[in-house]
Amino acid sequence: MRPRHSEVVAFIRNDPAFRRAWDRYGKELAVRSWMTGPEPMLPVPAAADWNLPRIESKAGLASWFNLTVDELGWYADLKGINPKQRDPRLTHYHYTVLTKKSGKIRLIESPKQHLKHMQRRILTHILDCVPTHPAAHGFVKGRSIQTFASPHVGRAVVLRMDLEDFFPSFPARRIQAFFRTIGYPERVADILGGLCTNAVRFSSWKDSALNKTPDALNDARRLYSRPHLPQGAPTSPALANLCLYRLDCRLAGLAKSAGAAYTRYADDLAFSGDRDFAARAERFSTSVAAILLESGFAVNHHKTRVMRKGVRQHLAGLVTNERLNVPRDDVDRLKAILTNCIRHGWQSQNRTAHADFRLHLAGRVAFVESIHPVNGAKLRKLLEQIRW
Repeated sequence: MRPRHSEVVAFIRNDPAFRRAWDRYGKELAVRSWMTGPEPMLPVPAAADWNLPRIESKAGLASWFNLTVDELGWYADLKGINPKQRDPRLTHYHYTVLTKKSGKIRLIESPKQHLKHMQRRILTHILDCVPTHPAAHGFVKGRSIQTFASPHVGRAVVLRMDLEDFFPSFPARRIQAFFRTIGYPERVADILGGLCTNAVRFSSWKDSALNKTPDALNDARRLYSRPHLPQGAPTSPALANLCLYRLDCRLAGLAKSAGAAYTRYADDLAFSGDRDFAARAERFSTSVAAILLESGFAVNHHKTRVMRKGVRQHLAGLVTNERLNVPRDDVDRLKAILTNCIRHGWQSQNRTAHADFRLHLAGRVAFVESIHPVNGAKLRKLLEQIRW
């Protein structure tokens, strides 16, 4: 990641060789030239051919969004004023608090209309132009849970690991550094990073505190109070993938050296190999955890699984033992729902009050069809017999 101007200055000033030269030749040193005006785009060599919009100033970025400079600053909120707002109408996000099975809290942060439109523009015109690592399969066009799980079919062992607190683990400074790396001047990169990150004010948790334990609530408040990638923003999945490019390179290299395959779907990591890899899968997982820790992530060890041939190997809800398949339990459960819809009416089975239960069932059947066409065809026949 490209450093800030202030970091470069601090590095040079603290460099022993520079300090010795300054002590010896300081009176003879002079500024050769001053940079004035907008800073130019300076992408890293790999980004030189990417078709990115050329934006070199704060005014240029405001014009790109069709906003005034003041409006742009209010949305980016680099001074952290938004989390202190007491009136929710002045904030940029809607919040939904969910409780995980572990008892920890997950916060869904949905941007309001105007900010969401700006984020979608960033996604379409900037982030979609940057290639992701081949190992990344989540939220990438042309890839899916099928492409994520397929490399691990029929392997002697499958190792599955999970990252803890995935989106909140990306601080705003990391996102800003990414925009600098692809070429944007520091001021522009800071604003783009501000538009794509969020810090949650403490008052947002008041209405949600009733059913949560004090420890879980306090941990969540600390975690989400720092500027981070919000789960619910259209830019967050793409930025997470792009910021993990170097990590994916390291893990893919580690897997290759161990004779294993590696893929990632958002926060789910999968490794697989044959007999040699099976003999050292546990030690390999320790090496992976160390690399993740160096990169600023923690492993959810409760979800780490070493799955050998004698057990059901599953990734992202798909079985990978001999061929890619949907778990039998899931197929049987869906078959029972469809059969009961035929016998007793679809209203009797819509227990979770789906707004469009027909579309919901059609989506589940289509998913099975995409993985196992034979089973999917049988379910499709049942679906067509339901009277709506």
